[in-house]
Amino acid sequence: MTDDSRNEVQVDLDKYQAMLRRIDELEDAAAADAPAEAAPPPPKYQGIKDLASAIDSWRIFPRVFISTYIYLLYYSAMWFMGLPAPTMEQAGLISVIVGAGAAWFGLYANTGSPKT
Repeated sequence: MTDDSRNEVQVDLDKYQAMLRRIDELEDAAAADAPAEAAPPPPKYQGIKDLASAIDSWRIFPRVFISTYIYLLYYSAMWFMGLPAPTMEQAGLISVIVGAGAAWFGLYANTGSPKT
């Protein structure tokens, strides 16, 4: 049994090398004619992303929230201590405000970039 499925071409070596040189010349000419690639435009919303990153790194919102909590805690504690005979409901309100401080501080302390 003979292997006739194999494709064979006989070409003179000089002609083959000339053909390869011509292909290289055509590729070089095509590359020289092609326009140079322009730099890609910056992402559409890059300025907004940079601003958001700056606000996040400054931690503005967590600081505003913790400052608001400190203000609320101080004035509610002063109000409670000024009452002549506080009721159970008033004591419960102050207890909730003081207890919320642990949650506020936990949220504040856990914000920001992770330390690696």
